[in-house]
Amino acid sequence: MIGSASPARRSVGTTVCGGLRQLVPVRILIVDDFEPWRRAICSNLAMDARLQVVGESSDGLDAVQQCEALRPDLVLLDIQLPKLSGFAAAVRISEVSPDTKILFLSSYHSRDVMLHALKVGAGMVVKADASRDLVPVIWAVIRGEPIVRFKYLGDKPPKL
Repeated sequence: MIGSASPARRSVGTTVCGGLRQLVPVRILIVDDFEPWRRAICSNLAMDARLQVVGESSDGLDAVQQCEALRPDLVLLDIQLPKLSGFAAAVRISEVSPDTKILFLSSYHSRDVMLHALKVGAGMVVKADASRDLVPVIWAVIRGEPIVRFKYLGDKPPKL
């Protein structure tokens, strides 16, 4: 967007204003083409008042556009999306909103997929484990820790 002012970045966590601590929520964009899954994630995130869903998208191209406009702190991004894959969208998101962290959510959990998720984003959570792992992993990503959560189907963990 040429000539448009970009939203000011702010740190997440708590701020002190007039001696009072105020909650600064983590602003999240959820990107998945399956609407019931997005609803489930929204419900899961609603249990933590420090997390705020600021938008939803069902395809990779729209996700890039929303990131440019909203500048979320974190994008929860499916890998297999219409119009633009999650991995391709992640590269573009990093260009238009460089401070936005990217966490992949996927049913796919091969070694190659997980390693690529770490290469282009902060990591990955397997959808089957999301109800248990997602919120703690979000906080780890916000702290800057690369994360991969998955089940090793008899394989040894990859050496990173």
